[in-house]
Amino acid sequence: MRTMTRRAMRGVGLLCAAALSLTACGSSDGDAGSSDKTVSGGDLRAALKEGGSITVWAWEPTLKQVVSDFEKEYPKVKVKLVNAGTGNDQYTALQNAVQAGSGVPDVAQVEYYAVGQFALGKSLEDLSRYGAGEFKADYSPGPWNAVAVDDAVYALPMDSGPMALFYNKKVLDKHQIAVPTTWDEYLEAARALHAADPKAYIANDTGDAGFTTSMIWQAGGTPFKNRDTDVTVDLTADKGVLAYTKVWQKLIDEKLLAPVTNWSDEWYKGLADGTIATLATGAWMPANFVSGVESASGDWRAAALPQWEKGGEVSSENGGSALAVMKDGKSKDLAYAFNEYANHSDGVQARLKGGAFPATTADLSSPSFLDTTFPYFGGQKANEIFARSASQVPEDWSYLPFQVYANSIFNDSVGKAYVSDTTLADGLKEWQKASVAYGNDQGFNVNK
Repeated sequence: MRTMTRRAMRGVGLLCAAALSLTACGSSDGDAGSSDKTVSGGDLRAALKEGGSITVWAWEPTLKQVVSDFEKEYPKVKVKLVNAGTGNDQYTALQNAVQAGSGVPDVAQVEYYAVGQFALGKSLEDLSRYGAGEFKADYSPGPWNAVAVDDAVYALPMDSGPMALFYNKKVLDKHQIAVPTTWDEYLEAARALHAADPKAYIANDTGDAGFTTSMIWQAGGTPFKNRDTDVTVDLTADKGVLAYTKVWQKLIDEKLLAPVTNWSDEWYKGLADGTIATLATGAWMPANFVSGVESASGDWRAAALPQWEKGGEVSSENGGSALAVMKDGKSKDLAYAFNEYANHSDGVQARLKGGAFPATTADLSSPSFLDTTFPYFGGQKANEIFARSASQVPEDWSYLPFQVYANSIFNDSVGKAYVSDTTLADGLKEWQKASVAYGNDQGFNVNK
């Protein structure tokens, strides 16, 4: 995500005035519960000694261990970990709590694509007053750039999401299908698998904005460009869009994708029983395999993401999250102390042991991290694949400064391609039209 300037933040004041859809806006006084006061390490230690309680909204499974360890180290602090939904489901609940002025958590997990919009909506506390700005060199550039806005820091990176292809080795071996190294090979593998077993699919897909943009990103696309309040959206002629739709339209037309939604019970079942044979997603996924697809341990492996051009070495990011301190939270000092513990202190190692993929530069290059074996993946050193992927991500990608809203309407347009005669190209064109209209309504200059 490109860093927004303060000029851009002033120019989108209409975001809060409109209070539409998933745009999360702060209290009407614009500074409720916030302070410019610098908070020292001594202040934080005093707060931890005094104790209290905080509520954390997050869906990431490795945080359970972090909470347990944190409470052991600081026994006077109680942390209530709440799964308020994944992604947009949580953002909707968060938006509703902020606008109602009650029930706002102290800490919230926010994906990188969403940080900018919540920051613009004045819902997040600036962590610079806690000294978080000094952590820049401790995180890889992508995650850090997503949480930093000028001199402000609106969250601390939890992880990153360089992509890999997770595949069910047992299923592919059974049908003598090689692990695809290009997306054309992936299409052929999809055909071969479904022909061999009509109940099995190479992947599931019912339309997902994050996955679609990740695929376009890997294909060299730059459909979103931001400069101050000027925004360009090109979902019709962008080279990455064209490459993606060419292959994915065939998968849809030939009914080679399981009509199963990510994170549903049916999705977990498909990953477990082999009827969903691969999953292209971020390196944060292993912990979810362990916790949600336990019965298939040993069946799955990780590989490099298939390439759009044979011999290429290009990857992409998918997902990855930060923890933000909410401006309307009740215990900001304790909230920040937990955030720093989870993402910059002992909690990082606990999360890595649980299968999370780091955003911290020291851990990305650590021999102990790279040499870690994954029993779930048959003893594979999967981190070597993930770390290589992280180094192959194009750096010229930008999200929309209203990406949360754009993603929320994705299935109203592109999603039609999965359930009707609408093509992906037509769906993307409709998505562009709706996103452009919304952006202009919110005070941006989109495609002008």
